[in-house]
Order: sequence, then C-alpha cells, then structure tokens
Amino acid sequence: MTTGVVVADDEALVRMGLRMLLDAEDDLAVLAEAADGRTAVEAARRTGADVVVMDVRMPGLDGIAATRALAAAGSPARVLVLTTFDDHATVDAALRAGVAGFLLKTAPPEELLEAVRRVAAGQGALDPDVVPGVVAAYGRTAAAPARPAVLDALTPRESEVLALVARGLANAEVAARLHLGETTVKTHLGRILDKLAMPDRPRLIAWAWEHGVVTS
Repeated sequence: MTTGVVVADDEALVRMGLRMLLDAEDDLAVLAEAADGRTAVEAARRTGADVVVMDVRMPGLDGIAATRALAAAGSPARVLVLTTFDDHATVDAALRAGVAGFLLKTAPPEELLEAVRRVAAGQGALDPDVVPGVVAAYGRTAAAPARPAVLDALTPRESEVLALVARGLANAEVAARLHLGETTVKTHLGRILDKLAMPDRPRLIAWAWEHGVVTS
C-alpha cells in the first residue's frame, strides 16, 4: 500500500529535495506540492493524501494554522511538521494544533522517511532533539495538578512505561530499562494511548508533563 504525501514548504528547492527523497521509496508517493498553508490544505483535501509534510513558517496561512484548518475540515490527513524552529513555543503550538509528528530539518533522510511512515501508521513521531525542551518547559511550568483520574486505568507496568516515554526514551531504551522486549513495550504503549485517548506519542509526552504525571 502506497502512502500519499503532500509536501508543503515555501522554498522550491526544499520541496524538490523532499519529492526526490520520498518518490524514491516504493511505499511513498508525493501527490502534490504547496508553497503556503492554504494551498497545502486544498491539496490535501483534493488528493486525499495520508500525510502532509508541513513547514511552520510559510506566507499567508502558516503550517500550524493550516493544521488546524485540516482538522476543522475533517481531513484524515496527518501532519508531520518539518522545520528549523525547535523552540518550545513552536513545538507546543504545533502539538496543540494536532500535528502527528514534529521533526527538525537537520534530521537525516532515513529519519524523515521513518517519521512519515510512523505518522501514516498512526504512531506519531517526535524528533529526539526537541524532547528535552518539551520536558524542561513543562517541568518548569507544571503546577503539580491533581493526578488525572484516567491514570487509574493503567496497570503498574503501563505506568512505568508512560513515565519513561514521557521523559523522551525510545522504545528500545524503555525496553532495556524495564528488562522487556521492544515488542512488549510497543504493546504497552498502544494500550496507554487507547486508555488515555491520546492520538500519538508526541501529544502523549506533552500531556504527561502538562498534567504532572512525571516531574523534572
């Protein structure tokens, strides 16, 4: 099954490079390009794309506003932000807008390809380089709110997995820390996402820190 992608970036050379990278993969295909957010929304709806690789800073409608517009229009397309901006305000705004992934343009090509596939599969993707910033920001600002009642639905093992994932550990690192198989960690994570009604890993991490599930 081929994943259809819309590439949205105001720089033509960036769009060209992304198209060449994505189209070289048997399971990925660029359906359209867009130089601004409004065109990206229209292209995603017109083509029925699975994923929109979206820059943040674009003329007219920016990437975050375009993500909100896609959600408001009921589009099934999932947004993977690809940007040079790694400040907490940008990451936080993107996650709150409903992006399924956040990746920096400094990421290697293979990481981008994996992120597109993860986002398309509903797993979400968060650049390891931005996780410390998310953790630090929420760790500083969280006011130790009351423990969310929904956490009572988690098993002790799921709670352990959540705490480690929220600190930015990859599945393999969680598995090593808890002496589990990586497949077992993925299973636990899937159940956590279902029980907490979280769409993907990036928003799970932000939610955990925002609600004081873990502290710095």
